[in-house]
Amino acid sequence: MDKRDFYYELPQELIAQTPLKDRQTSKLLTLDKTSGAVSHGIFTDILDVFNAGDCLVINNTKVIPARLFGQNNGKVVEILLLNNKGNNIWEILVKPGKYARKSDRLVFGKVLCGEIVDVLDNGNRLIKLEYDGIFEEILDELGEMPLPPYITEKLEDKNRYQTVYAAEPGSAAAPTAGLHFTKELLDALVLKGVKVANVTLHVGLGTFRPVKTDKIEDHEMHSEFYILDPSQAEIINNCRKNGGRVVAVGTTSVRTLESCATDDGVLHPNSGYTSIFIYPGYKYKAVDALITNFHLPESTLIMLVSAFAGRENVLNAYNEAIAQRYRFFSFGDAMLIM
Repeated sequence: MDKRDFYYELPQELIAQTPLKDRQTSKLLTLDKTSGAVSHGIFTDILDVFNAGDCLVINNTKVIPARLFGQNNGKVVEILLLNNKGNNIWEILVKPGKYARKSDRLVFGKVLCGEIVDVLDNGNRLIKLEYDGIFEEILDELGEMPLPPYITEKLEDKNRYQTVYAAEPGSAAAPTAGLHFTKELLDALVLKGVKVANVTLHVGLGTFRPVKTDKIEDHEMHSEFYILDPSQAEIINNCRKNGGRVVAVGTTSVRTLESCATDDGVLHPNSGYTSIFIYPGYKYKAVDALITNFHLPESTLIMLVSAFAGRENVLNAYNEAIAQRYRFFSFGDAMLIM
């Protein structure tokens, strides 16, 4: 397939720059994946959609304030923490690269510094960090949230780029479909008899990487670390066994579930790196419904959604959302596909 098959025109003013004051009041477009029918509401309407016995699968990853500004002999250096390699070694992006050669030492404030231990083939670096204190607390003090490049306004509250159920630090970007949930809404779903299962997938910056090849089959997909614990796999498997629906919150939950499922739809607990690339022609094994945001044109994410609901249905729904002035991308409105 050609990547241009997934292009649509988006007015610049519909790219949401800031989150809504109340998370759960975003608009909700519901798409019937079979008929292509579209309806409109607000996010709390999902309470009317779920049945007792359904299972909501959420990604409990936590975004770390991974953007750090430091110095190398008086020269300002910006780094972005990407992957924790263990033993305080991180893979990072660096700007400008000329101030981060092998053996260079970078200083971030008074309690954090690091030495560049390798330069990778893709231009990223490995840095060994040294610090006094608790690393997460140091990041909270020194770091900034690594917002997507299409968001140009400064985020006033770091927690607004964090789901209310974020628990496992490690992401460079938020699983944004989950940003619409409040604790009260989740409690109401549980009270209705909906099961909630956790997966972990640490979102990397590859999620924003454009598809550069004309044929999408030639695109090299980025990899991301995931965990599906046995107890959570059991919750989801029991849901399907008992006739409930598995509803994935976001493309990251989808990537985890589909990486762990066999053709019969059974999930097998696992952890590791997945580079699964889902585009039309892919047969879903583990997901019955999907809550997601509106994604960039020609992105791997709109391809994943198109594989679930059909390319024409998705693009028609996107055009309807544009006509109705929905807010797009990370801080934008939501879409439910069933």
